[in-house]
Amino acid sequence: MTCGPQSSKGPCEIGAVLADTGHGVYQWVYAGSMVSVLAFGITKGFTFTKTTLMASSLLHDRVFDKISQSPMSFFDMTPSGRLMNQFSKDMDELDVRLPFHTESFLQQVFLVAFILAVLAAVFPAVLLVLACLAVGFLVLLCIFYRGVQELKKVENVSRSPWFSHITSSMQGLGIIHAYDRREDCVTKFKMLNDENSSHLLYFNCALRWFALRMDVLMNIVTFIVALLVTLSFFSVSASSKGLSLSYIIQLSGLLQVCVRTGTETQAKFTSVELLRAYISACAPESAQPLPAAPCPRDWPSRGEITFRDYRMRYRDGTPLVLDGLSLHIQSGQTVGIVGRTGSGKSSLGMALFRLVEPAGGTILIDGVDICTVGLEDLRTKLTAIPQDPVLFVGTVRFNLDPFESHTDEMLWQVLERTFMRDTIMRLPDKLQAEVTENGENFSVGERQLLCMARALLRNSKIILLDEATASMDSKTDSLVQSTIKDAFKGCTVLTIAHRLNTVLNCDLVLVMENGKVVEFDKPEVLAEKPGSAFAMLFRSREQSPSIKGPAD
Repeated sequence: MTCGPQSSKGPCEIGAVLADTGHGVYQWVYAGSMVSVLAFGITKGFTFTKTTLMASSLLHDRVFDKISQSPMSFFDMTPSGRLMNQFSKDMDELDVRLPFHTESFLQQVFLVAFILAVLAAVFPAVLLVLACLAVGFLVLLCIFYRGVQELKKVENVSRSPWFSHITSSMQGLGIIHAYDRREDCVTKFKMLNDENSSHLLYFNCALRWFALRMDVLMNIVTFIVALLVTLSFFSVSASSKGLSLSYIIQLSGLLQVCVRTGTETQAKFTSVELLRAYISACAPESAQPLPAAPCPRDWPSRGEITFRDYRMRYRDGTPLVLDGLSLHIQSGQTVGIVGRTGSGKSSLGMALFRLVEPAGGTILIDGVDICTVGLEDLRTKLTAIPQDPVLFVGTVRFNLDPFESHTDEMLWQVLERTFMRDTIMRLPDKLQAEVTENGENFSVGERQLLCMARALLRNSKIILLDEATASMDSKTDSLVQSTIKDAFKGCTVLTIAHRLNTVLNCDLVLVMENGKVVEFDKPEVLAEKPGSAFAMLFRSREQSPSIKGPAD
C-alpha cells in the first residue's frame, strides 16, 4: 500500500517511526523485564528464607542453651507443658507463620510506597486526601494495637495448660484407667481446648473489626479522589487522571491488606517476646560462689568427702533441707544413708553434684572445695546411679558408652557383671539393638542394671547409689549388691537405702532426720544401742514384715 499526496503525513510517519525503532526492541525489553523479575524473585526468596531460618535457628539455640543450663529449681517451678509450648507452637510461629506474614507485609509496603510515589508525581492533590486518611488510620491503630497484642499474648499463654494436661495424661494413663477417671480427663481437655480456641477466636474477631473499619475508610477516600479526578480543573491530562483513579482503587485494597498483615506480623512477634523472656530471665546454674580453678587431672584420687556445717535449700524463701550437716567419710568407705521420707537423703546426693548451690558451709572432696571446681569437671568425676533409671533413644552401645571411649569387649564385661549379658545377647542386633524412648522396650529392673553397667564403665572414685536396687527383686538385689562390693572396691560408695538389709554390710550407716545427722557409726554398733534411731527403724521393719521398711 502506498501513501498518496494527501496522506503523506499520517500513517507513513507512524510507519517510519516503527521502522526506525525496530520491531525487535520491544520484544527484547519484554524479555529483559521477565528475566529481571525472575532473577530478582529468586534472589529475594533465597535471601529472605536463609535470613529468617538463620534467625529462627539462632533464637532456638539460645533458648535451648539457656534452659538446659538452668538450675533444677527452674524445672521444679516451670510446668513441662509451658516448655513444650515454647519449643513447639512458638517455634512453629517463628519457622513458618512469622516469615510468611513478614514477607507478605514487606511486599505490600513496597507496593503502597510505589503507588504513593506515582500518585504524588501525576496528581499531587491526592496527597491531601491521603493525609486525612493517615489521621483516621492512626486513630484506629491506637485503639486496635494494644488490644490485639494482649489477645495474642493471652492466646499463647492459654496454650501451656493445654499442653501440660496432655503430657500429664499420657504419663498417668494407667492411673486414669485404673481409677476410671477417663471422663474427667476428657472433660478437662475439652475445657482447656475451648479456652484456648476462644482466645484465638477473639483475636480473629479483632482483626476483622479493624479490617471492616479500614474498608469503610478506604471507600470514603476512593470516593473523594474519584470526585477530585472527575471535577478537577487542574491542568492534568486525562491519561494522568485515569492513572490516578486506577491506582487509588488499587490502594484502597492494598493499604487495608498492608495494615492487616502488618498487625498480624506484629502479633506473631509475641512468640519472639516470650522466647526472649526465657533468654533474659533464665540464670545458668554455673554461677560460681567462688572462682573456679583448673581441676587436677587425677582429682579425686582418694575419694575422701567432708561436709562442714553444710546448709542447703532448694529455692530462696523455702526451709532448709540440709541444716548444719557435718561429717567426714574416709577414702574407700561404703556408707549407707537411711531415714524416713523427707529426711534429706536424696538432697545429700544433690548437694554432692551441686544440683543446688549451698546456702552455707562447704563440701570438700580430697581437700578441694567443690564450689571452686567447674560443674562439668565435678560431675564427670562422680558417678550416680539414680532411683529412676534413665535411658536415651539410640542403641544399647550408645546408652552404655555415649562417647565411644571403650571397646566392645569392655562393654560385654560390664554387662556380664550386671547380669545383663544374656538379655542383650538374645536381642537381634545385640549391642546395636535399638532403645526406644525412655527405654520402654526394657523392664524397669533391666533399665536399672544398664544404668549400673554404664556407671561401671566410668571408673569413678565416688559412687552415689540413690535406691538403685529399688526396682529389683530380692534375689537380683543380693547379686547386684555383691557385684557392687566387688566392682567398686577401693571407691567411696554412698548408698541411699531402700531396704534396711542392704546397709548392714556397709562400713558406716548415716541416719538422717529433718536434714540433720542423727547417727553416724558402724551398723552393728548402732543396732546394739537400744535407744538409737537405727535400731528403732530396724525393729519397725521386723514388726512389719509385709512392708519394705520405714526407710523407703
